[in-house]
Amino acid sequence: MARFDEVKATFWGEGLYGVQPPLTDAVVQDAELQLGVRLPASLLEILRVQNGGLVAEVWNAFPTDVPTSWSENHVPLDDMMGIGRHDGQPSLLDSGYLVEEWGLPSPLVLLSGDGHCWIALDYRTCGERGEPSVTWFDVDTDTELPLATDFQTFVERLAAAASLDDSDGSQSAS
Repeated sequence: MARFDEVKATFWGEGLYGVQPPLTDAVVQDAELQLGVRLPASLLEILRVQNGGLVAEVWNAFPTDVPTSWSENHVPLDDMMGIGRHDGQPSLLDSGYLVEEWGLPSPLVLLSGDGHCWIALDYRTCGERGEPSVTWFDVDTDTELPLATDFQTFVERLAAAASLDDSDGSQSAS
């Protein structure tokens, strides 16, 4: 398992898709008020390096022990939303609207997804001030899969999708 600081240092890929202006304390405070939750410190650490965008290929998947609609052994993390309202880029601030639009449970803060599948901070158990778990939601199959007990653990378990793809159909050890 990779250490959080190692992943954080190389987390972001190249390109401007999804990148918001640099994160400030005022933006975080406003976002937490709008979302009605406390965001995990580890998420904010990564967003202070770059506020959303494409995830580096070395960290673009989360291994799973069960098959999903996406893969036999992982879920994708090609990009992660930042916090802001820049040039119509997707943002964590869109979570309330998207949760309602896609019929997801609440309270969630969506980190990544395309409408059919989402990776989200899940506040249902911990409450709005607690440390949320990370959950995969598949709207089309009406399923959810707990991924990690907290965001830092989620980040530390990320891997390259290419390392998880196995041509003979067997799952890779994680």
